[in-house]
Amino acid sequence: MRYFCIVFSMVVITAPLASGENSASSELNQFPSLIAGIRISGPLDFCGELVQLDNPEIRERFDKELLLTIWDRPQVILWIKRSPRYLPLIQQMLKQNDMPDDLKYISIVESALRPHAGSRKGAIGFWQFMESTGRKYGLKIDSEKDERRNVHKSTQAAIAYFKDLYDKLGSWTLAAAAYNMGELGLQSEILAQKTKNFYQLYLPLETQRYIFRIHSAKLILSTPEKFGFRYQKEDLYLPLEFDRIKIECFQETPLQIVAQAAGTHFKVIKDLNPEIRGHYLAAGSHSILIPKGAAGEFQTNFKQLVDQWLAQKEERVYVVKEGDNLSTIAERFNVPLPALIIWNRLEKRNNIYPGDRLVIYSDEIGANEDN
Repeated sequence: MRYFCIVFSMVVITAPLASGENSASSELNQFPSLIAGIRISGPLDFCGELVQLDNPEIRERFDKELLLTIWDRPQVILWIKRSPRYLPLIQQMLKQNDMPDDLKYISIVESALRPHAGSRKGAIGFWQFMESTGRKYGLKIDSEKDERRNVHKSTQAAIAYFKDLYDKLGSWTLAAAAYNMGELGLQSEILAQKTKNFYQLYLPLETQRYIFRIHSAKLILSTPEKFGFRYQKEDLYLPLEFDRIKIECFQETPLQIVAQAAGTHFKVIKDLNPEIRGHYLAAGSHSILIPKGAAGEFQTNFKQLVDQWLAQKEERVYVVKEGDNLSTIAERFNVPLPALIIWNRLEKRNNIYPGDRLVIYSDEIGANEDN
């Protein structure tokens, strides 16, 4: 049997700062004691509902989550840096719907403000909606779009869900717990244990921790300096800035055309519209975000580019022959197989048949078709 010994070492830097270096930039000098950092005297609340920090058991649970959160400094730094990009929008939507501002911290705990965040259970997006719940609250989730990744649509759905949960449970803390574990499961435990006090309920361990993680996020982001997170305005990511435009697509249209019409790149359009899946917009009406200032000439550019694409598409059609398959066709026209699949909205396992028409953007298609 082999034994492995892992040795951890800690280097303590005691050398003075280089000449001219601002000592305020030294994290070593600014990082507070962890013990001092969690010495919270209160009051502590979530949506106005107080936490009994004088209860030793509750204090211990809170200390644990706060310590774990503080220790994960890279994650907290990313929370802070992303906050100006998304939190103002979430705050505004909560205020417009007369909802508690503290609910915004749930999006941080759920996804760290990442549109493509996903869980092993299948939850996706800023608010980590499961498919069934997302659809129940009006989100489009299919092969073309997944609006769980759209901060506007998913926040509106979350607001509606929280309203329903609060109406059923009468407590924002219980509503948050139900958001994590499911309302039926929580209601069953309330009936079985004969208490509606979240802090006295024995719930799945993830849910028991969940509320304290929200408290920790609120506390740290409300007073970051207390926990050693000092930053300047230029350290933060820029807020979302965009123009919203309406597009009418009479057939599936490449998203690249939208990017060209907006004078930007495919990636920029995908980043502004993370709910769009794949490389195409489905036929129909779409509300799309494009870079700020690009709306003025967009519709004119878009129409011209669509017309050009349709004309070019007709010149790039290959009619499938007996014995063809996708791999041999890609090889014949010297194009990557994945590109052929993207151009024609295919799957790798799709069968093709003689007489099918494939679009191939290759200068070799005319010469090959003549042979």
